[in-house]
Amino acid sequence: MVVNFARTCASTEILKQVFQNIDAQSCPRLFNFHMHTVHSDGRLQPQALIEQAITIGLQGLAITDHHTIGGYQAAKAWLEDWRWNNPGATIPHLWSGVEINANLLDIEVHILAYSFQPEHTSMKPYLQRKATTGKEYQAKNVIAAIHEAGGLAVLAHPARYKRSHLDLIPAAADNGIDGVETFYAYNNPNPWKPSALESQQVQHLADEYGLFNTCGTDTHGLSLLQRL
Repeated sequence: MVVNFARTCASTEILKQVFQNIDAQSCPRLFNFHMHTVHSDGRLQPQALIEQAITIGLQGLAITDHHTIGGYQAAKAWLEDWRWNNPGATIPHLWSGVEINANLLDIEVHILAYSFQPEHTSMKPYLQRKATTGKEYQAKNVIAAIHEAGGLAVLAHPARYKRSHLDLIPAAADNGIDGVETFYAYNNPNPWKPSALESQQVQHLADEYGLFNTCGTDTHGLSLLQRL
């Protein structure tokens, strides 16, 4: 447990360095921190997702299925086998990830957890394939649980909710959030590119509150270069 947690901390520090340099050009061909598999509401098998990531040339990624790490675990196992059979090959860094429903300012938001220790007891309520209730549903407690497991917490697609991101991001910061999904394609354009106005506004708030900027396609379909 101690060794695993030490590895998680090292991986989290690497991820912080990556987040510090994320910009509008980072996704979808360098990094992608928001993708779904058949283990939640996506269409990609974990193996197919990783094969695409390798073909695209991604440097790093996270699979963020809803309330489960089944897709991440399957992808991790396949990637380790692939590495063994392809010595010297360049492979992307795969961080643990999950998308969690939470209450913030009395509305439901989604919080992305990254680089956490999957076996940590604090994460157990959020890895049961369904949303939690009660105190475990409160954003502050979700964020605290992620931190206890050595991970980073990020507010997903902040301009997609029933309340303005201008309200939600300060509230998330007050609750200890580490970052915001700044670069996100709200209208599902083809080719994928982050929505300019929303990204600019979110980035400004991230700077104001000292938060990391992240990016992701929120892929639910068969291509990591699209959302749907």
